[in-house]
Amino acid sequence: MNKKLASLLRHLCFALKILVGSILLALVLKMFVFASCRIPSWSMVPALLPGDQVLVSRLGLGARVGCGDNPGTDGVTRLWGISKVKRNDVLLFNFPYSDWDKLGFDFAVYYMKRCVAIPGDTFYIENGIYRVKGSRERLGNYDAQRKFACLNEDSIAPQIYHCFPFDGRHNWTVRHFGPLYVPRKGDVIAIDTLNIAFYRNLIRYETGKEISVKQGRVYLGREFLSKYAFRKNYYFMAGDLVHDSKDSRYWGLLPEDHIVGKAVLIWKSQDMKTGKFRWDRFLKWVE
Repeated sequence: MNKKLASLLRHLCFALKILVGSILLALVLKMFVFASCRIPSWSMVPALLPGDQVLVSRLGLGARVGCGDNPGTDGVTRLWGISKVKRNDVLLFNFPYSDWDKLGFDFAVYYMKRCVAIPGDTFYIENGIYRVKGSRERLGNYDAQRKFACLNEDSIAPQIYHCFPFDGRHNWTVRHFGPLYVPRKGDVIAIDTLNIAFYRNLIRYETGKEISVKQGRVYLGREFLSKYAFRKNYYFMAGDLVHDSKDSRYWGLLPEDHIVGKAVLIWKSQDMKTGKFRWDRFLKWVE
C-alpha cells in the first residue's frame, strides 16, 4: 500500500470517528439533556406562537429513561435532577387523557402548558383569576384572565364555561373553580364521596384498581377507602390563552412522571401559514 492511499484511509477513518462521535453525542444530548418541539396551536399565546421551535431542558426533574408496561403503577425511572418545577414554569409533557375517562400515558401526544400550581398547593380560580392559597404571586397570563373575567357569561360556550370535575355537586366553572388541593408525594388525604371526584383518576392510575361508590362509601377494588397516601407529585397546568386552552381546568391534575422538561428557549420561529421566518423570535427566552 502506497503512502498516499494509507494517508487517505487514515483521514477517512478519522472523519468516520468524528461522524460517529457526533451522532452519539447528539443522541445522548437529545435523550438526557435537551428535547426540541414545534408549537402547533395558539393555546400558549403570547408566550409561544404556532411555528415556534422550542428547546426543552430535561435537567430539572431529570431525564426519563424508561417505564414499565403500566407507568402509573410501575413508575417511571428518572436520572438525578438539578431543580424542582416552580410556579409559572412552561413544561412539555405527555397528554394524560387521550381516553377522557381514564388517566393514561401516551408517548405520542405532547402538550406544552404553564404550571400554575405545584405539589402541596391549594389552587382556586376567583372571578377568573388564578390563585394559590397563601401566595400573592401572579399565575399564568394575568391580563388574559382579567379580560376573560369581564366577558358576559352568556357569550361563553357551555363546553368552555363548565369544567373539571364535571360534577353537579361541585358545579365549578372557569370563573369560579376550587379550592382544589394538589397532592404531594406522601400526602395522606381523607377520602369521601365528595372529593373522590377530584382524585378518582389519580388513585386508579397509581394503583391500577377500580373505584366505586356504594351506599355513601368509597371503595378501592373491594376495600373500603377512607384515606389514601399519594405515591406521586401532581401539578395544575394552564394555557396562557385562557379562553381557548384544553388544560387542567378540564382534564384535572398532571402526574409528575408525564413531564418531559422545562421550555427554556425559542431557537427558531417560522410562520406556519406563510413559511416566513420570524427573526425577532430567534433565540428568545421562554418566560
